[in-house]
Amino acid sequence: MTDITGRARRWALAAGCAMGLLSGQAPAQDAGRIIVLINPNSNEGATQSMAELAQAEVGDAATVEGRSNAGAPALLTTPEDMANAVPGVVAVGTEAASDPRVAALIVSAFSDPGLPELREAVDIPVFGIGEEVFHEAARDGRPFGIVTVTPDEDLIESFRQKAASLGYEAQYRGVRVTPGDPAELVQDPDRLDAALAEAVGQSVAEDGAEAVIMGGGPLSASAIRLQRQFEQPLVVAVNAAARAAAQRIAAPD
Repeated sequence: MTDITGRARRWALAAGCAMGLLSGQAPAQDAGRIIVLINPNSNEGATQSMAELAQAEVGDAATVEGRSNAGAPALLTTPEDMANAVPGVVAVGTEAASDPRVAALIVSAFSDPGLPELREAVDIPVFGIGEEVFHEAARDGRPFGIVTVTPDEDLIESFRQKAASLGYEAQYRGVRVTPGDPAELVQDPDRLDAALAEAVGQSVAEDGAEAVIMGGGPLSASAIRLQRQFEQPLVVAVNAAARAAAQRIAAPD
């Protein structure tokens, strides 16, 4: 996110989209271009929520369609879960890419399960929300942290490895994890918001983060609700990937 005004505009856009959905008015969309957002887990509610956020971000540049990985658990919490989700992600993505109207794919889980495999399997651009959010959080050399609901140590170590692989290890300020069972927490928006707000505060005050990544697609809506409480940007992975996808498909060949 480049500045406060830009962030405010995007938060307003997302909020406006949500109000339009509630009132029955959908944003205008380019029916000739589709971005398929693939949720590597099977939670249809999370898929719909993330697709709505992505649609708010791309506006009329494309129609966003959300698709779930039906054979996976409702929440991916371990590296084993991520690995097991890969075949389903690739299957959903290759089927979607067979439609000539589909211009790009988004893998919408923070650890980007199946991202390299899907890129090998299809001829259209594929974006991972984890990869894109690191690029955005680290912009202009700022230090950044991550908050997540997932306590798995191997998964947390994979975040550090991703930061290092993308060249951002010196800016990386670590992970803050919310307490409690993550599957229960994501089902209760009030509890989720409270737990995430505390974790964000710790990342900023104790770790020195100047931007905080919300570590997981299902945390995106909470980030939008919580942003007004913080001067530091809460970087939403779904929005970062949606922006990248929209820019790519709008670019001349």
